[in-house]
Amino acid sequence: MLCQKCHKRVANIQFTQVINNNKIVIYLCDQCAKDEGKFSIGSPLSINDFFSGIMGVPYMASVHQQSDLVCNTCNTSYEEFKKTGKIGCADCYKVYGEKLLPLLKRLHGNVQYNGKIPEKIYSQVKVSREISKLKEQLELCIKNEQYEKAATIRDQIKNMEIKKHD
Repeated sequence: MLCQKCHKRVANIQFTQVINNNKIVIYLCDQCAKDEGKFSIGSPLSINDFFSGIMGVPYMASVHQQSDLVCNTCNTSYEEFKKTGKIGCADCYKVYGEKLLPLLKRLHGNVQYNGKIPEKIYSQVKVSREISKLKEQLELCIKNEQYEKAATIRDQIKNMEIKKHD
């Protein structure tokens, strides 16, 4: 495939950009990619570049922005985290955790760790979680004065609790 910019050389770089669920794919040769200025060909990707890309902050901007968030326990600053990609200790999450939440959500799809459940108790835990969700729905129905729906949910909870103890 030829480069979509110069139409002369073989395209060996694929640049994919997604903006508002619209995917744009551009195929460029090495020279046009360098000329474009968006790519650094031949230099390895550092952990710094990786995390700054995930966080949605351009690398140069992240280097020049100073943040005074420093963990009192391990003295790791938020700037050090951005450079190394490593958290110093558990207290770091308390100090600059709010800035980490978007990153964690992008990486893991969730900001709460649910852990693995042993197979022996999985069914019990699953039922307990379903009961908790139903109780939240029940409270919401009562708050919104949807008493018929609340009664149905109450009955579901009772049936599940009976099955859980069997």
